[in-house]
Amino acid sequence: MVDLADRLAVRGYQVAIAYFVDNATQFPKEAAVGLYPLYFRKSFLGMLGGCLRLRRLIKQWRPDVVHSHMVHANLVTRLLRLVTFMPRLVCTAHNTVEGGRGVTWAYRLTDRLASISTNVSREAVQAFEHIGAVPKGRMLPVLNGIDTQQFSNDPDLRKNARQRLFPKPEAKLVLSVGRLAEQKDHAALLRVFAGLATDFPQAELWIAGDGPLREQLMQQRAVLGLDERVTLLGARHDVPDLMHAADVFALSSRFEGFGLVVAEAMASGTPVVATDAGGVAEVMGGIGFLVPVGDEAALRQGLIQALSMAPHQAQAMVTAARRHVENTLNIDQVIDRWLKIYSGDYTC
Repeated sequence: MVDLADRLAVRGYQVAIAYFVDNATQFPKEAAVGLYPLYFRKSFLGMLGGCLRLRRLIKQWRPDVVHSHMVHANLVTRLLRLVTFMPRLVCTAHNTVEGGRGVTWAYRLTDRLASISTNVSREAVQAFEHIGAVPKGRMLPVLNGIDTQQFSNDPDLRKNARQRLFPKPEAKLVLSVGRLAEQKDHAALLRVFAGLATDFPQAELWIAGDGPLREQLMQQRAVLGLDERVTLLGARHDVPDLMHAADVFALSSRFEGFGLVVAEAMASGTPVVATDAGGVAEVMGGIGFLVPVGDEAALRQGLIQALSMAPHQAQAMVTAARRHVENTLNIDQVIDRWLKIYSGDYTC
């Protein structure tokens, strides 16, 4: 969303981001992008206050398009449209699953309050249609865009990041990036990595991200005897550098909408081993090692293959991956698609 705002501002559009809570960690680079915390709280009065602030902001800004992201914002803006003029409301989901049966019904009952809905992959759109959250034809797939300059496969960038972050020429570094939550299934990744200890005695695993399962994963790491070989990095703001330093990127998710980090790794020149969760297969385009969800033996085999590739095999894979990202996920192409949708072209 921040990348989208930045790129639209560069193109001359007036853009503002309103966000529910006041502990944001990602901010736009363009000073022209307005930032408005809404201070929502988990209480009736807290929610009401946030809605009133959002209504006031929309009336002041009088935007041509309101673009909401994820379940809470989608439902709030739809209901707010009953009492607030919005020429066009675009609601974007970011996963194959955004809640239980209640959320499904809420999406379905409020569908007509949105001008159009989108999701981050074709598979995610199909999942929403399958459970009845949206009627067919009322949700469009719009893949996330990748900044191919920030996530670059330039050899010098990769060399410098490696020397600075992981100066161990004989060792292999496996990287995973994602929130420490059930969806990402890092527990399975730890078990799989423990099984690689004999075959790759110098390999290390870094996990970037934070979340509710941090303490549980730290305990599991200790039980598996991996304290010296697995590092929980916490929340990081240097993900491009981490991607450049890694030998292999691993995703063990149970479900995904898109798999943004997979695309970022592919753009960065890092071979990918990932579970076939949500839109991940669509992102990978047949390049890399795609394994069934929940199949730890297959995930282990994928990591073994990725870590064992000859240099020329790895180079051929990352070159093809980079070309695939440039051709299908370039952020400027995605911005063009958003602008068509904002203008009311829902056939693009």
